[in-house]
Amino acid sequence: MRLDKYLKTARILKRRTVSKELADQQRVYVNGRVAKPSTDVKVGDLIKVLFGHRELTVRVLLLQKQANKNDAALMFEVVEEKLLKNTAVNAEECESPADRLF
Repeated sequence: MRLDKYLKTARILKRRTVSKELADQQRVYVNGRVAKPSTDVKVGDLIKVLFGHRELTVRVLLLQKQANKNDAALMFEVVEEKLLKNTAVNAEECESPADRLF
């Protein structure tokens, strides 16, 4: 099954187009390698998705062409989920415009 279709069917991501965009931005990995939307997913594969300030790693348990909400939860197991550090600088930490002149 294609990676973008699996992420949508398993309800890891809401839309297949979002899955495709993340893969195109090299924010989806299968077994430690950057994956394309068309990457073939097999049972036992590890999928890591980076979105927002979250990193989610799941193991593929089941492949189904269609799944209802309850069955979708059985298609994968969460291996690791973590929040990434916020890399944006807070407004208070920015230097004043006058400091930038020198």
